[in-house]
Amino acid sequence: MLKIDMHTHIIPEHLPKWTEKFGYGDFIHLHHHKERAAMMMKGSKFFREIQSNCWDPKIRMEEYAQFGTQVQVVSTIPVMFSYDAQPHHGLEISQFLNDHIAGICRDYPKNYIGLATIPMQDEDLAIQELHRCKHELNLPGIQIGSNINDKNLSSERFFQIFKACEELDMAVMIHPWNMMGFHSIERYWLPWLVGMPAETSRAACSLIFGGVLERLPNLRFNFSHAGGSFLPTIGRIEHGFNCRPDLVAIDNTVNPREYIGKFWVDSITHDPLMMKYILEMQGSKRVTLGSDYPFPLGDLEIGAFIEKMGLSNEVVEDIFCNATLEWLNLSKEQFLN
Repeated sequence: MLKIDMHTHIIPEHLPKWTEKFGYGDFIHLHHHKERAAMMMKGSKFFREIQSNCWDPKIRMEEYAQFGTQVQVVSTIPVMFSYDAQPHHGLEISQFLNDHIAGICRDYPKNYIGLATIPMQDEDLAIQELHRCKHELNLPGIQIGSNINDKNLSSERFFQIFKACEELDMAVMIHPWNMMGFHSIERYWLPWLVGMPAETSRAACSLIFGGVLERLPNLRFNFSHAGGSFLPTIGRIEHGFNCRPDLVAIDNTVNPREYIGKFWVDSITHDPLMMKYILEMQGSKRVTLGSDYPFPLGDLEIGAFIEKMGLSNEVVEDIFCNATLEWLNLSKEQFLN
């Protein structure tokens, strides 16, 4: 059975020192302080240590093969989005990262699929890079953050970018980042444990209530981490829509529950009971295998718990490959030997 992990992150082994080059900001660079490891530095401050599986495609292939996985969809680490950069600097960073991802996909076409990053802070430059990624780099989609410099994705300034994605047949993965209330909940790793699920729901609600999904029905969104808290709290969201339409249903009068199954979510639940709920809500053709590899909060056994749930082969195959292939509009044959 073909197994595609559609939620993984990668970074080039060597990054320019953009803070020095641009003369401002705290852009990420890597300090290779020991063999097969590097410190991610955010300006002059330590951010996190990463291992060579963050950048070495061969090491990654060896690691994910242990879990019967043949293909990874790779995207940048969200801290690299750089939405706060000046627009042309954001474009430069996006181009550097996208060229790197496209190169890996060219070198290992049966093992890697790439998602681009784009400078969402500037509509024209974002669309320009979308066209380049589609026509020159042959990347089938993009990864974006759950908000752009604290602006919801429903903001009209982003609509033309989403419209261009639909026209170019580019899939969109939403990844939580820049978590709301980060500094007030920083202790106990709460931004990652609590903030990330809320951020993903924020993005889904914004796109639904803002009418983006209604206006662009052929745009294929995938919400990370099983949609965050959106699906588990759909009852509350729907109730709010019904009891306070004056606050909620001001840009779209369609019940949010109607959109369930019209977008994709990944499988990162860490919990078979929640996975059963997600499958019941979404259907197996709208749940994609994801791991968040190579980071420790991810499902680093790459769906092993799904294989133990007693699901039918058809459902497992949908999760392991069919749903991702449909989301990205790719054929299975190109990855089979």
